Amino acid sequence: MATASKKSPTAAPGLPDLGELTQMLKQFKLPGVDVSALVECQRKDFEALAEANRQAYEGMKALAERRSAILRENLAAMQESMKGALDKDALAKQGDVLQRGMKKAMKDFQELAALETKTRTDAWKVVQQRMQDNMASMQALMKGKK
Repeated sequence: MATASKKSPTAAPGLPDLGELTQMLKQFKLPGVDVSALVECQRKDFEALAEANRQAYEGMKALAERRSAILRENLAAMQESMKGALDKDALAKQGDVLQRGMKKAMKDFQELAALETKTRTDAWKVVQQRMQDNMASMQALMKGKK
């Protein structure tokens, strides 16, 4: 039966405890390897992924909430337009109602597309920044080896 690993008090919530990895790597005593820096880099990677996931989740949640609000608005508008369906001028009004409905649908679609794009962009920026930080760290390490 597998046992759950204990997290150290310094481990961030939702992230793995890297203390065991640090201890294991220190046992090997690899020359020229800064174990603490290596583990710190991994910790930052995990944090960046967690932040990207958090932003993606929050953005998708906001998108779903907005879609639901739009649906409620549209259903209310449809109910309102149905009230006038029995008027003698109903046929004349239908064209106007249809035109307004199409304009609103396009506006809603554009709003949802912009919200989704922003969500994806924000989450990607976190990952991209972490990759750039990793590249800068690697370049610094390579300069130190020369």
